[in-house]
Amino acid sequence: MTRRGIIFASVVAAAFALGVTVDHLAFAGQQQPAIKRTILQRQDDPGSPKYEAVMGISEIPPGGTSGKHRHPGIELAYILEGSVELTHEGKPPVIVKAGEPTMNTFGGIHTATNRGTVPVKILTVYIVEKGKPLAEAVP
Repeated sequence: MTRRGIIFASVVAAAFALGVTVDHLAFAGQQQPAIKRTILQRQDDPGSPKYEAVMGISEIPPGGTSGKHRHPGIELAYILEGSVELTHEGKPPVIVKAGEPTMNTFGGIHTATNRGTVPVKILTVYIVEKGKPLAEAVP
């Protein structure tokens, strides 16, 4: 296993041991999207003081959406419950179901919408620039 793989596995294991704090995503100038992010852990990137890893659970209620946004880094995601429609700018929407992974690229503009009848829960890991908001609304 590579050093990065060991670090990632350690982050995942430690997250479940450390507990939970709530972090709501808010976009200035837009209606509050129906998404809740619970941050499980933050860890500085040992290879670069500019980045950090952030692990969390994102929840979207039925009919809810993240709103059109981007992240100052990459987002790795694994659908724990439900299904979500992901729309990446310039591409047709795709449905990602429980048990499936997905990824959003650095600065990639996207929207996550719950078109189902049950809440969606998503395990997320972000590798993002420190000091920047976890997500930024895009008009």
